[in-house]
Amino acid sequence: MPELARFFGIVVVMLYRDHAPPHFHAFYGEEEWRVGIQPIRVLTGVGSSRVRSLLLEWAALHQDELLADWVRAQNREPLLPIDPLD
Repeated sequence: MPELARFFGIVVVMLYRDHAPPHFHAFYGEEEWRVGIQPIRVLTGVGSSRVRSLLLEWAALHQDELLADWVRAQNREPLLPIDPLD
């Protein structure tokens, strides 16, 4: 699982050749989230509203980079890291 970013204990990854719609996976402790990129929305995951807010904020700031990494993942190309949330 290529790691895209890590912030506030949240680890964001993207899987190669994952199924549509474009999305990423995030882990925080025992919580696991799957977040759509276009539109930005939680697809699966239940847990802290704080984590949810951080993930959605981060995704909105980096939507173009996430979509570019999605294309790279579909083509099995190396993914580029994305800046964490400050």
